[in-house]
Amino acid sequence: MKIIQLNSRPVGVPQLSDFKMINEDRPKLADGEILLKASYISVDPYMRGRMMDAKSYIEPFELNKALVSGIIAEVVESKLEGFSKGDFVSGMLEWKEYQSSKGEGLFKVDSKGAPLSSYLGVLGMTGLTAYLGLTEIGKPKVGETVVVSGAAGAVGSVVGQIAKIKGCRVVGIAGSDEKVEELKSKYGFDAGINYKTTANMTQAIADACPDGVDVYYDNVGGEISDAVMLNVNRFARVIVCGAISMYNETSIPKGPRVQPILIKNSVLMQGFIVSNYMEKFGQAIPQLAKWLQEGKLISTETIVEGFENAPQAFIDLFEGKNKGKMIVKV
Repeated sequence: MKIIQLNSRPVGVPQLSDFKMINEDRPKLADGEILLKASYISVDPYMRGRMMDAKSYIEPFELNKALVSGIIAEVVESKLEGFSKGDFVSGMLEWKEYQSSKGEGLFKVDSKGAPLSSYLGVLGMTGLTAYLGLTEIGKPKVGETVVVSGAAGAVGSVVGQIAKIKGCRVVGIAGSDEKVEELKSKYGFDAGINYKTTANMTQAIADACPDGVDVYYDNVGGEISDAVMLNVNRFARVIVCGAISMYNETSIPKGPRVQPILIKNSVLMQGFIVSNYMEKFGQAIPQLAKWLQEGKLISTETIVEGFENAPQAFIDLFEGKNKGKMIVKV
């Protein structure tokens, strides 16, 4: 079986040479274990932080060890009560074609209820991150203006749709005219901004948000977020989910100090990781599934074929080559 490991810690944008693929024998099962075959692998921007040897909210990846991410896997052999051959499970698993597990941290997914890949996207951590960040921190109200950066990405596209369900005006920021058009025509955003072709982002946001910004769902950080912050209303809520624009920086970039804006406008600015709200997963997933079944939520995925292509799929995230959730089909 093939295994993808972290070969070296990236400097700047990750390169294929930072990964390596090795071969090992498939594991032999002991009593109380299941053998899993990977079906779908999630690649996510936050993994870039785990490639650095630095203290964070989660342990860094180890060199010469398999990477880890959300994976949908099939049970191909079971010596563990409660799991049967043919079951599909989701969990944080290693980048291996096959692996054994004692079942800890895994939950079964229904291949008949929704496409298996959706449990890595809109019905998985992506959807939970969008829903819980927006509702728990942003608390959007009918008629408010919500701005989403990285709006055509996995989390951003779901955030915008939920904000529309909540009765908000939604403005998305993305990196191409095609993506901006899709935000409006496919996901129901009210307006969109192509940051790559916009000379004055502060003015563009002001034009798209004539009543100011009440909620900002921040997936990118950097200069885009600086421009949004200059347009926030009194008592605005800023949800800091990601900072992909800065993940590959080799030094800490300097930018505007936001404290005067926060004070002047009594703004709440809060970072989060989705596991902060783990106790709410049980109520969030059924709500997301209901909206999906009702057609109120559209799930978009970019599927890359082939286990060996997982590193390139991850690198492609930083060039915006994905629409919606980036997933590798093994």
